[in-house]
Amino acid sequence: MGEQSVRWGILATGGIAAAFAADLVDLPDAEIVAVASRSAESAAAFADRFGIGRAYGDWESLARDEDVDVVYVATPHSAHRAAAGLCLAAGRNVLCEKPFTMNVREAGELVALAKEHDRFLMEAMWMYCNPLVRRLTALVADGAIGEVRTVRADFGLEGPFPPAHRLRNPLLGGGALLDLGVYPVSFAQLLLGEPDGMSARAVLSDEGVDLQTAALFSWESGALASVHCSIVGGTGTTASVTGSQGRIDIPDGFFNPERFVLHRDGRDPQEFALAPADGPRNTFRHEAGEVMRALRAGEKESPLVPLEGTLAVMRTLDTLRSQIGVHYPDER
Repeated sequence: MGEQSVRWGILATGGIAAAFAADLVDLPDAEIVAVASRSAESAAAFADRFGIGRAYGDWESLARDEDVDVVYVATPHSAHRAAAGLCLAAGRNVLCEKPFTMNVREAGELVALAKEHDRFLMEAMWMYCNPLVRRLTALVADGAIGEVRTVRADFGLEGPFPPAHRLRNPLLGGGALLDLGVYPVSFAQLLLGEPDGMSARAVLSDEGVDLQTAALFSWESGALASVHCSIVGGTGTTASVTGSQGRIDIPDGFFNPERFVLHRDGRDPQEFALAPADGPRNTFRHEAGEVMRALRAGEKESPLVPLEGTLAVMRTLDTLRSQIGVHYPDER
């Protein structure tokens, strides 16, 4: 693929799909050519809203549309395996929202499908594509704070959410861990890799999903990480990375930060902030731009969001769920 516009399809029409589409519209080299929903009316309304030429009332038509270079899958995660798998099997490249799937078995099946059909596949972990998060990881990798000793991250929403809400619905993969905890887990593993050990505790709802979960990770290096997620209490969504020679604090919104502060012994704190050219903190443009860069380069996965890293996070989430006793219907 050369430097021509990348033609996107959007699969699903909810809030995250709308936010992503709004950012794609602002990218000069991106074109949304089709949208699909299980509801023809919903697809048509979405197409009208964003000036999209084709609106499909089924997923299969989008998957078969050869004018679509890449499909953004924005369904609830309970449908990611089916939706992304359909697109990959039909020869489409795929960007799939987080959490990637319900479990690592499903994730492995999608990775295998991508390889079988020689297609690009990436988890939509926008945090990994954020310019400030990339700067932070580069500083840590360059030894700015010495050897990493601890990582801490939290993500909680105040709620309360009624039992019928998707965040509490077992059929939709509800609970704090998969929907919110994927961010603290992914942040810790971005910096330290897959844990060598972990231990978790949770408070479960009457429906059997986790209302809040806390976990401690350990690595053979001696590093530790503590992560917390909740749908019953609004946390500061902060994070910190402490090393043998300093510390980095993200004071709020660690998954899409607008600034962080580097503390080193004997030096004044140093603040790093998003540059005006980076756009607003909540933009999806960096994630979309990385997908388009990779497609033009002929890459089948992104070095920023590698598939093995996604599989490693799913393995961790599976282990945590087994420890806290959250099991979803029809899982095998």
